[in-house]
Amino acid sequence: MADTNGGLIQGKTGPWEMVIGLEVHAQVIGESKLFSGAATAFGAAPNSQVSLVDAAMPGMLPVLNGHSVAQAVKTGLALNAKINLTSVFERKNYFYPDLPQGYQISQYLQPIVGEGTIELDLPDGSTKEVGIERLHMEQDAGKSLHDQHPTMTYIDLNRSGITLMEIVSKPDMGSAEEAAAYIAKLRSILRYLGTCDGNMEEGSLRCDVNLSMRRPGAALGTRTETKNVNSIRFVKLAIEYEARRQVQVLEDGGKVVQETRLFDADKGVTRAMRSKEEAHDYRYFPDPDLLPLVLDPDWVEDIRRGLPELPDARKARLVDDFALSPYDAGVLVAERETADFYEAVAKGRDAKLAANWLTGEVFGALNRSGMALAEAPVDAKKLGGLIDLIADGTISGRIAKEVFEAMWESGKPAAAIVADQGLEQISDTGAIEAIVAQVIADSPGQAEQFKSGNEKILGWFVGQVMKASQGKANPGLVNRILRDKLS
Repeated sequence: MADTNGGLIQGKTGPWEMVIGLEVHAQVIGESKLFSGAATAFGAAPNSQVSLVDAAMPGMLPVLNGHSVAQAVKTGLALNAKINLTSVFERKNYFYPDLPQGYQISQYLQPIVGEGTIELDLPDGSTKEVGIERLHMEQDAGKSLHDQHPTMTYIDLNRSGITLMEIVSKPDMGSAEEAAAYIAKLRSILRYLGTCDGNMEEGSLRCDVNLSMRRPGAALGTRTETKNVNSIRFVKLAIEYEARRQVQVLEDGGKVVQETRLFDADKGVTRAMRSKEEAHDYRYFPDPDLLPLVLDPDWVEDIRRGLPELPDARKARLVDDFALSPYDAGVLVAERETADFYEAVAKGRDAKLAANWLTGEVFGALNRSGMALAEAPVDAKKLGGLIDLIADGTISGRIAKEVFEAMWESGKPAAAIVADQGLEQISDTGAIEAIVAQVIADSPGQAEQFKSGNEKILGWFVGQVMKASQGKANPGLVNRILRDKLS
């Protein structure tokens, strides 16, 4: 069996490299569907949000949703992509039980958005640019439910007709890690824009993985498409399994079949679903019920001017304004809510200390509790108040962690907890000198080690003094006074 090593796989006959392109289907945030006025809320009772258009009743005509168009244009602009001022909706013909019309209204030859780029933030701190081939708009299909009855499949058309943006990358990725970084960055951009909520568990962001294997530098191999993978972790697992499978086929003398596959999350394997269709199999032709979509250039520019600050720009600003490392800034800007929280805490304070507390204590508490940042009992104002107490010497960093835990449990501000529990830091020189003198008197052997040149023993003394003061002594004063007394 081949072993993966980054993007390269070492097979029995030598190395192979992955070539990966992703097709991401993003449901547009909006109150109505692409060609009907039916509602789009997630979790509604089955078939309760279906108009006559969505159900493909005879004589029903589609009417284009202007908000959906604006959301697609906004997304294209954020991807540094070309906005095509004229685009065409076409019928993509295929049969599926949850596709009532027998075709999907999509875009093919003339999509609304052309080529663009996206910059990936990789785990090692480097970046990589990946090309965007296109973004086109289309209707989502309904949903087939196979687990509601032992012998029948149920159909829920609530999702039928919801606006999808299909964002197609170029085959520029060469590892599972790069694919994961691509989805994470794309999801972040969509959420900053408010064009898609990015919730993969609810199916509002789904990914098709196109993967082929080749010898390093050789021509492209035959690709497979693994459909509808619904988490970043599963995308990585699907890529790693499928890459190993293809290498084994090739090294055993076989040929990779161009086909559509499904990822079995329970077993961690991909399985063949059907032979891969080509464009001509869908018999695309312009939808006769819809005129070409023609955009006003001034309208597009108005949308461009209204774009929010996006993750890459915000990351650069945090590095410049707060002297953060690119890694720290990248973590903080991944979610817009996190970046907003951080900037509220860091304003006028030690920016690195604010970042450490947010990514350390707050993130840790959120993970343990299963809460979202918006639900946290310690908001930006309260965390800022805690950091102020550290900065002005009221409490030590060690005591601050205990105070934070109490804040998380009670929701009280840090100052109230410190006052109630008498946790103020001891910064009185005389009081600390007395404690230091007692610790040295009780530890003559360790004192002699320090005088003999063992500098490391100073840390032991600091620990003893902090223990004797119940963690309240000012660490800076403790270090200075200890050195004076021991010398």
